Amino acid sequence: MANQNQPGEKERYYLDDLHVGQRFTSGTHLVDEEQIKAFAKQFDPQPFHLDAEAAKQSLFGGLVASGWHTAAITMRLMVESGLPLVGGIIGAGSEITWPKPTRPGAVLRAESEIIELRPSRSRPDRGIATVRTETRNQFGDVVQRMTAKLIVPCKSAGAPSASQDTSLRMNW
Repeated sequence: MANQNQPGEKERYYLDDLHVGQRFTSGTHLVDEEQIKAFAKQFDPQPFHLDAEAAKQSLFGGLVASGWHTAAITMRLMVESGLPLVGGIIGAGSEITWPKPTRPGAVLRAESEIIELRPSRSRPDRGIATVRTETRNQFGDVVQRMTAKLIVPCKSAGAPSASQDTSLRMNW
């Protein structure tokens, strides 16, 4: 699937470049049974993620991906093609829900919308972008909904241009 509303390959957005209502759509990722089982074996070893027969007897009625697997796929989609922020996607907190399970054969995409922008009062070189991201399968069903507060550098505070070093150094 082609990316919609995406900047050029090397272009990234500063807080100053974003606006409320702006949308970004990632590329896609096919989830197969082997991926589901491999992730579950390492990080969420529950029967409905590991064993198709056992999963039939579960609440899900079949094999499903861990919500954390869906979250990891969403992160990859956002980083690779969905949310081009200067300095990367740096979280300062989020709320996440999984309204429907991700099943083998799902083709996922992440659709993000900027819902709030707030420059930092104490650090003029950055601000917070609140972003709502819905991860959808090939049928348009929402399998994950996340609202995240992301730290984004400000261009207006003398940050380097997009063609220069775009790493964001955090002084905690």
